[in-house]
Order: sequence, then structure tokens, then C-alpha cells
Amino acid sequence: MNRFKHKITLYLPVLFALVLIGGILLGIRIAPKSSANSRIFSVDLSSYNKLSDILSFIQRDYVDTISIESVKDNAIVNILDNLDPHSQYIPATDLDAVNEHLEGNFEGIGVQFRIEKDTVMVIIPIAGGPSEKVGIKAGDRIVIVEQDTIAGVGINNSEVMKKLKGPRGTKVNVEIFRRGEPELLDFTITRNVIPTYSVDVAYMVNDSTGYIKLNKFSATTADEMFDAIGDLKSRGMHKLILDLRNNTGGYLQAAIEVADDFLEEGKLIVYTQGKNRPKNYAYSTERGNFEDGEVIILIDEGSASASEVLAGAIQDNDRGQIIGRRSFGKGLVQEQMNLYDGSAIRLTVARYYTPTGRCIQKSYENGSEEYFKEFHDRFINGEILDADSIHLDDSLKFVTPGGKVVYGGGGIMPDIFVPLESDENLVYYNRLINRGIIYDYAFDYADTHRDELGEYKDYRDFERQFRIDNQLFDGLIQYADENGIAKDNAGIAARKEEINILLKALIGRNILGDEGFYPVYHKKDKTFQRALEFIDGQKIS
Repeated sequence: MNRFKHKITLYLPVLFALVLIGGILLGIRIAPKSSANSRIFSVDLSSYNKLSDILSFIQRDYVDTISIESVKDNAIVNILDNLDPHSQYIPATDLDAVNEHLEGNFEGIGVQFRIEKDTVMVIIPIAGGPSEKVGIKAGDRIVIVEQDTIAGVGINNSEVMKKLKGPRGTKVNVEIFRRGEPELLDFTITRNVIPTYSVDVAYMVNDSTGYIKLNKFSATTADEMFDAIGDLKSRGMHKLILDLRNNTGGYLQAAIEVADDFLEEGKLIVYTQGKNRPKNYAYSTERGNFEDGEVIILIDEGSASASEVLAGAIQDNDRGQIIGRRSFGKGLVQEQMNLYDGSAIRLTVARYYTPTGRCIQKSYENGSEEYFKEFHDRFINGEILDADSIHLDDSLKFVTPGGKVVYGGGGIMPDIFVPLESDENLVYYNRLINRGIIYDYAFDYADTHRDELGEYKDYRDFERQFRIDNQLFDGLIQYADENGIAKDNAGIAARKEEINILLKALIGRNILGDEGFYPVYHKKDKTFQRALEFIDGQKIS
């Protein structure tokens, strides 16, 4: 049951509108003149549909055989692309996959997997899911699905998903290679509803400070956040670091409900307005779950849309500090309109505004390509590395009730800026990451030491007791050298600590999921460290 009632619509409501191909491919109305010559017509230009005529001519007279449906689809894509960067067409074949990301569940066998050395490897079966129930284990290789070999054939992630996902109650037969077993193991898995989560991890950093990593704003986000906050409060939390970095958004309503957790009753969270949409205001209710505790929001250039709504509500109500780098800058609201053939369009119908009245939508006047490469421009102009390189438009200046100056016109500017690191000694370290060397080495180590690593009961146990010794570290350097990254003594010496931390974090993720990753990784996370210094006056050790 929804815990909240607000005066604003969903970010992506499904509108069962009577729309056919965006309302542009209906017939032409031609009225005969009141004349004896019945072959002379006048066209009612107010309802004349040029596109319909063009498509008819193509279908009837074009030199080659083509798919007229494909032509229509391409026309719709081009039409929407010329409106703004976020209006889009979704073919019927893609609609379920696109929507399930925000619905909080999908139907399948319930495993996290990765393709390693052309083989589908189970990272971890989802707790309580169909695969775990039949005995699938972390480290298993899925070799055959329904008598089709999928190992060593160049299969990709989307093809794996098509084979393993399916309607609830249907069965899929798989054959598994398990280390130590002489033959493939046969399993019949009954697909079921598999939950997907917005909260990657929620843990206590210390006795007073909690941390929550939120990856999207879906149909289940508000309830997940409510539960996570409640759990951390029961363990003593009265300060919270909420991480929205690389959270690209989702449902507007979810952002409103999460903001409501932090704001006392009657505070404006956001309002929306469009040419055909009157102003709609969303205010906080009395149901807040963390109205008094200290709050820090982490953002970066990957924080967009609903993330910016939440960050803007916190900043404009003087409720907490925003730390990191300038957010993406998406201030447009889309509604999903379903078409008769099972496809849909997501059409921009309004802009949203933060409580001070800011629209944080960045310019898209130079087209979608320039719009999405704007992040690259932040590297070129130096913004990503130095706050002094950021030039703010005084005409877009706003002031919060507490007297803080904030700006519109291109994302949420953090209260405390944390630049991206730039250092000559990062070259070797970045190569290890960008080539996937650390990831592969960590996976291989976890896979071959799964029994002993499985003795760690939880992330606290793993974080305290597991150590990267010299033998393990030297093995990584040798593995990198064998895979084309020559040993760089200066780079290794300068970044050995960071390499060790990331290697340990990735091994933890392969064994314990995100709970094994973040508490370790945060030791090298400069933005997290800055937030902790601010909120607790200390560094994590």
C-alpha cells in the first residue's frame, strides 16, 4: 500500500490514450468541391496528414521491397529526437524490458551472473529465488540451456537474459559445470517473480553514521528506503550519507516520497509545469522517517532526473549538505503513452522546478549528440577537476530560505565540491581498471578460494579479517603484465594502497555482493571520505 498521497502525478504514468503512431499516421480528409466536376478536390489543410500520404506513396511506389513498419518506426524516432533528448519511442519488443527496470521485479531464474572467458558464471544466486532453491551455487558455470550450448559460442548478456528469463511458472532446464564435479549437473528451474532492488547497500559506518547507496527510483524505492532508514536508526543512526552518484533517476513520485522522509510537514518538494500541464505542487507530509537527523547527499555528473529532484529538495529547504560534483542537468518530465500495437512513446510534457523555483535542465539547442557529450566538455574546460573552472550564470541565481545562494540552468551544484583525481601516477592504476585486470583477477581468486572465503559470516567479518598479502598483490601485478600492462614501479608504489583496497573490495563483492564491496571501497573513495569528515569530523580507518 502506498504510504503517501501527493498532489503530483507519476514520472512515467501509463496513459491508455487513443494514439496511433503518435497521432500522425491517420487518414487524410478530402472534401469534394461543390462543383459538377467531381475530380476536383480541395484539401482541408487543418487535418491533412502529409506523413500518411508519404508513407502510402512509399508503400505503393518505392523501387524496392521494404518493411513499411520499419520505415514508420524510424520516422517516429526521428520526430521525437527533434523535440528534445528525452522523448523516445519504445518498440513493442522492448517495452517490457524497459519498464521492468522501474517496476521493482522481473520474471526469471534469479541469479546475478557475468560472462567470464566466454562462459556464463553465477556470481551469486538471489536469496530465496528459484535458482537457490534448486541448489545453484556461486561459482557455477551455466553451460547448456534447453539442450543448447551457450559456453564458448560468443554469447552476450542480452542473449543470456532471453534464454533465462521467462513467464512465472515456466520451467527451464540447465546443465551446470561445478568445480570439483566430474560431470555436468542437471537442474530444472521453475521461473518466478524476482525482486530488483533500488538500495544496493545500507550499513553503519560507525556508531552514529549510516550509509545508503541508492541506484534508481523505482516503484519499490520509497518502501526500501523507509525500511533501510528504520533499520539503521534501530542501530543508532542519527546521521546519514545518502549516495546518489550515477543514479540516473526513475519515477518522479519515488523521489518525492523519499524526500518526504527527510522533510517536516508542509515543505515544498518540487513542482511541475508544461504548456498542456498546469502547475502541480508536491509537499511533504507528516509521515517523515528521518526529519531530525543530519543528512548529506552525494552526487556527481551521473546523478540525473529524480536524483536531482531529491538533491534539489534537500538543498533548497536547507535540510542538508550536497557533496560531490555538478549533477547531469535533466529537468524534463516524461509520460509514457501506450500505442495500439504494444509499443509506446515517452513524451516530455513538463519541466520540474526545485522549491526555490529553479529549473536545472541544461541546454539541448545543439541537438542530442552535443547534449549527451556535455560531460566530456566538463573535462575539456576543467570543471571536473577544479571548482574555479565552473562559471555560473548570475541571472539564474536563487536564494534558499536560509540565505544560501543556489543556481539553475544545468544541474545541481554541490555545496562542497570534490574534484575528480588527476595525477600522473594514476596512469598504471587506471589501466588496471579500464582493461578489467583487477576485476578479472579478483573474480578468479574468489572463484578458486570460494570455500575458505565462504567462512566469513558477513561484511564486518570480511572487512576485519581478510588481508591482501604480498603474494596476492604480486600475483595481480604479474597477471597484469601477462595481459599487456607492463609493470610500472613508480605507478605501483604511488597507488599500492588504492590497488589493494579495490582488489579486496572486488573479492568481497564476488563473495558477499555489494555488502562486501562498499564498506571496503569507501576507504579509497574521496567523496565519501569528504562527507564523513564533514558529518562526523573524522576519517574512516
